[in-house]
Order: sequence, then structure tokens, then C-alpha cells
Amino acid sequence: MSTHHTLCLAVLASALALTANASSHSEMESGTDYPRQALFGDTHVHTGWSADAGMDGAITSPEDAYRFALGQEVESNSGLKAKLSRPFDWFMVTDHSDGMGTINEIVAGNPEMMENDILKRFKAAIEEGGEAAASAKSELIRMQSNGELPEEIMDPKWMKSAWEKTIEAAEKYNEPGQFSTFIAYEWTVNSDGGDNLHRNVIFRDGADKAGQVLPLTTFVTQDSYKLWQWMAEYEKKTGGQVLAIPHNGNMSNGRMFELQQFDGSAMTKEWAEMRAKYEPLYELTQIKGQSESHPSLSPNDEFADWDLWDRGNLILKPKPEGAIQYEYWREALKNGLRIKEELGVNPFQQGANAATDTHTGLSTPDEDNFYGKFKTVEPRAERWDFPLLEGIDSNYMGWEQAASGVMGVWATENTREAIWDAMARKETFATSGPRMEVRFFGGFDYSEEDLTGDLVAAGYDKGVPMGANLSANGNNKAPTFLIAAKKDPESGNLDRAQVIKGWVDDSGETHEKVFDVVWSGERKIGDDGKLPAVGNTVNMETAEYSNSIGAAELMGYFTDPSFDPDQPAFYYVRVLEIPTPRWTLYDKVRFDVSMPDEVPLVHQERAFSSPIWYTPED
Repeated sequence: MSTHHTLCLAVLASALALTANASSHSEMESGTDYPRQALFGDTHVHTGWSADAGMDGAITSPEDAYRFALGQEVESNSGLKAKLSRPFDWFMVTDHSDGMGTINEIVAGNPEMMENDILKRFKAAIEEGGEAAASAKSELIRMQSNGELPEEIMDPKWMKSAWEKTIEAAEKYNEPGQFSTFIAYEWTVNSDGGDNLHRNVIFRDGADKAGQVLPLTTFVTQDSYKLWQWMAEYEKKTGGQVLAIPHNGNMSNGRMFELQQFDGSAMTKEWAEMRAKYEPLYELTQIKGQSESHPSLSPNDEFADWDLWDRGNLILKPKPEGAIQYEYWREALKNGLRIKEELGVNPFQQGANAATDTHTGLSTPDEDNFYGKFKTVEPRAERWDFPLLEGIDSNYMGWEQAASGVMGVWATENTREAIWDAMARKETFATSGPRMEVRFFGGFDYSEEDLTGDLVAAGYDKGVPMGANLSANGNNKAPTFLIAAKKDPESGNLDRAQVIKGWVDDSGETHEKVFDVVWSGERKIGDDGKLPAVGNTVNMETAEYSNSIGAAELMGYFTDPSFDPDQPAFYYVRVLEIPTPRWTLYDKVRFDVSMPDEVPLVHQERAFSSPIWYTPED
């Protein structure tokens, strides 16, 4: 089979919509009680109602975002006709709680706002647009990061109406069984001058419960422990349920997974329990790069070097020495094992999430249909060279954006409650954009024959799914794992599926190892222990590729060859696609522009399962 991706902005999408609807339900679906549907959605979407997005010129509303997610055509912030090639299965809008409801007042020239010279200047910048608006947006972020926002923006009186309308939009578009929406917001901590510790707060409930509270802002607290206390108080007051997903930590300057509490005090068991309860997932990848692994932390992992944003925090304040080790998921998973040995609780037992963090209201983790992070980097010839984020001494440029990511959820049905429950039990997988499907089960009684029958039934009957704990079986037998991955019908074939293991030894030192488990073609592991590259069919002149290499599905069986029953460990799956065009190559061809060699044009999309954690006997 050969698949060619040609250049297409959303206007070309209608013919692909049928494929999309069909692909949103796994072919493994057969009507048992097991979760058999991979449902895809975005947990991180800002509209023009977020202050920084609106400052940059975005005008989309939450309703626009939902209509776009449903596959309807909407007008982008820069006037383009925008449409997805296929709808999402579920969706949410996570506008900032800080300054909620204020941007519309600034744009409208509210007299109370215009008494402040800074806000008056911001209004003029929005009206001028382009670099003036983008600079005003970056200035706003720096002011929020340094606690210098005008008092008018921090006044909570503007929030109530905007929150009510946010809830109304979520309820209006929630169609159980067809398209599930969530009431949500972002708690936007930029501590110590831009250390990104943002969390998306997601309710399981409807307006009757979520409408009883106003979102927590960082004007009240920047301490995540106090956020968890706020969440606990919400649950006690309403009987509802709420969880939070931390942003990718690559711009936290070492604070996302620091080995202490926010105020510098030592971790406690109660603190660890609160984090483990209220933050079941972690955002591995989004437009601002990835936080799964870093080549300096995983020098033996040949695929750790991808979509790196590691030059500083949100305002490009340089990283302190040693900060990177506390920003990445894999390292946190390893540290979590060690902390559990000390406290009895693992605070970093977090599953896999990916989302876009778009600030356009248009969720587009598609390389050939990428609308960028802000209005000023929506599709146009010059966007690759436009200053996306202006820092203290340097900028992040438009070409550094990643058209990422999306999360798949193994839910029993497409409802708000079933999908939220799947998130809470970490039965999720993250991808850099394509809707490939990943299954991962662990147990002690699997055999290779389980790959040929009803893999899902065998997986649940004999073991545990991704996101779960696997306790020692008492006979020192090594666990076995079932792996299944299926390509996205609209994307590249699969290169390989790997298992990544992390563990703690008897002296408390952490380790990791990457295993190639199953791959396409007739390749063999070389003397250097590495699997040869799958090849590359990307045409650099036309931005087309061929699925003449790779495989549509990969299924594998894995037994840990170095298993020690006394060592705590985790295992997760990484699936790689064959090389395909990056959004920059589509832009290069579409707009006939030249780009310097530093701009990556080809990449390998990927997916990550939530881990399975192995716990020795006490």
C-alpha cells in the first residue's frame, strides 16, 4: 500500500472525513465490558478568551473551538477557512483562570480598563496586530511571571460571567455517545519569573456541580499543594470529582519534578498522596516541545533527541545547572520509584498525556494542517521565522513549534464520565499527533499465543492494562507483556515498537534501558545492539512520502531479560512511525520559501503508552 500526503489546508478535508469517522473506533471493538474504543481528544486548548491569546489577536470563542473539533468549518483568527480532516471524539477548552474575562474588556475599551496606561497601550497593540500584538503578548506573559500585572486584570469580578459562558459552551456541545466535552480551565503558575508549572483542571461533572465554584487563580496561590486542597474542597462541597494534568515541564527550570514541596520544605507522605491522587497524568508533548526524555539524561537512547525546547523557562530565563533532570517524565518515573521506597507513596506515578496548548482555538496536531500556537503564526509564508516567544535575551522562533499532540483513551463508551474515569486510572496513551492506537498489558501468565486470539480479553483476564500496578507473584517469575500498535490510517506506517524500562537497584540508584521488541521488515539487531534505520521515502521537493516501508500493525510479546524480583520497576511502550514530512516542509513547499539547515523538515512521529509499574513483595 502506498499513501501520499499532499499539501492540504483544511479546505481539502471533506473527502477524508469518512475515513476519520471510521477510524475513531477500534476494529477491536466487539461489545464486551472491556474498554475497546480508542477515543482521541485534546486536553489543552485556549481560545481568544485567554488573555495572552487575545492579546496576540485571537478572536475565537469556546463555541468556535468546539465546532472546529466537531469537524465543522470555522474562520481562523487571521481569516482563513479552517477545517479538520476528521473530528475529535472528545474535547475541552482550558482558558486561563488568571485574567479570565478581562481580554474582551480591553478589546472593547472598557473605561475602567483604559484608565490604566499599560492596558491602554495593550489595546493599541492589539489593534495594530502583527509584531506589535505578539510583543504585547510576550510582555503580558513576562508581567504575569514577575507578579507585575495591572490590578484591573487581577480583579476577580470579571471572571464570573466568562466562567458561566465557558460552562454553557461545554454543556451545549456535550453529546454522550457521540462527542464528549469537559468543563475545564488552566491554572497558570509562572513562578520565580517564568518557571512553567501550569496545570489543566478537568471536572468529571456538569454545570450543576462545576458551576458552584469559580476557578482558582495564581493571584490566590502558586503552590500546587493548595491547588490539590482546593480540588479536595470542591469534591467535599459538591460530591463531584476533578483531576489536574501538569503541563510539559521542559520550561519549568527544574521545578516540575523537584524533590521537595513548592515552598522548599521536604516531601511528606500526605503531600505525595495528594499529588498521586489529583495528578494521574502528565503532558509529554505539545506545541512547545516534549518532556518525555532528554538526550543528556538518556545518552544511550537514540530517539531521545526530538522537539527539544530546553533553553530556559517561559520567558527564556536560563536554566540553573542540573535543572533538566527535574523536568522530564522518564526521569520523574525513576525518581518516583525511589521516593516510594522512602515515603511509601510514589508522587510521580503519572500516565501519558499529550495535547496541543494551542492559543488559536483551533486544535491542529496535523503536520499538513497546522495552525500554530498563536494567531500571529497561523499559516503564512513568513511564520517559520516569526518570533513566537520573546524572552529576556533571546526568542523562540516560529519554526520551533511542534505540531503536537493528541491523547488516546481506552474508555468503555464515549461519555464524559467514562473518558474521565479512563484518565483517572491512566488507561491512556500520548502521541505526537497521529491517531495511532497502542495497547499494552502486563502479567505473569501471558503466552505468545495470546497475540493471535482476543488480545484485549487475554490482556485483562490474565494481567493488567497500561496505567496499572503489577504486584509480585511470589515465585520470582519475570513478568511478560503484550504489545499491539496500529497505524493512523491518515499517517505513516510504523517503524518499531519498544519497551522502555526504569528501575531502582539495591543501593537506591536509578537505571533505564530501551528494548526493541517488534519492528517492520527483515531488519536484524546489529553487533552494536541497535536496529538499523527503517529508511526514508520523504520527497523533499514535494513534501510527499510513501508507505512502501514500515508496517500497518505491530504486535509483540516481551519478557524482561534482566528482571530482578526485588527491584521496583516501570515499563512503557514507545511506538515510532517511519519518517514523514514535518509541518515546516509542508510550509516550505506550499509557500515556496527557503529555510536554513537548522530548521528540521522530516521527523518520526511517535506514541507512548502509560507505564505499568512492578512492585516487589514487602
